[in-house]
Amino acid sequence: MPFEAAWSAQDAFLEALLETDRQAARQVLESARQLDTPAAVLETLVRPVLERIGNRWETGELALSQVYMSGRICEELIDTLQPDQGGHCAGSEPRVAIGVIEDHHALGKRVVLSFLRAAGVKVRDYGCGLSVDELVVRSRADRTLVLLVSALMLRSAMRIKDLVAALRNAELPVKVVAGGAPFVFDRRLAEAVGADAVGYNASDALAIVRRLLGGES
Repeated sequence: MPFEAAWSAQDAFLEALLETDRQAARQVLESARQLDTPAAVLETLVRPVLERIGNRWETGELALSQVYMSGRICEELIDTLQPDQGGHCAGSEPRVAIGVIEDHHALGKRVVLSFLRAAGVKVRDYGCGLSVDELVVRSRADRTLVLLVSALMLRSAMRIKDLVAALRNAELPVKVVAGGAPFVFDRRLAEAVGADAVGYNASDALAIVRRLLGGES
């Protein structure tokens, strides 16, 4: 897709998402699909727009609810791209998983999950209120390579240190990505708990997953 056309489509797609206009978003996506492959549409339209939304949330321009709804709408529309015929959704079972350790808040996880899936990344949702042992067992069973762990309270965030140790003791090659309010408030916390990476928003999570998987998702 030419640069000018891609930029125009991005602006239209962004406006449709922020207005929660599913029909308009679908029309933009379908028009882009007529000009390019599903993989290219994900790379030149969906992912850049989601990143722009994530960046605007980080600067306080957008509400978290807008970020969440944008991700959900994109996730709903991804099926129209027929990802099984190309792009990031093709291939084997998901090797990326996400869950909330001990806490039962879900909004932050849902935002990240929607963003990743909308960008074509296969992700298993482990849910909320998870113990260290549960995360280790599920990671082993699913052969997880990247585990995104969210925490709302500092006490829960500190449990990620136990999780990292348990995964290492089990000799599982899992990369742990930490996220949640405690890590935003204390930028040194991720290093303290031994996380392999830390994300502060959905855009961070997408970039980190791509990097840890070597560009494949």
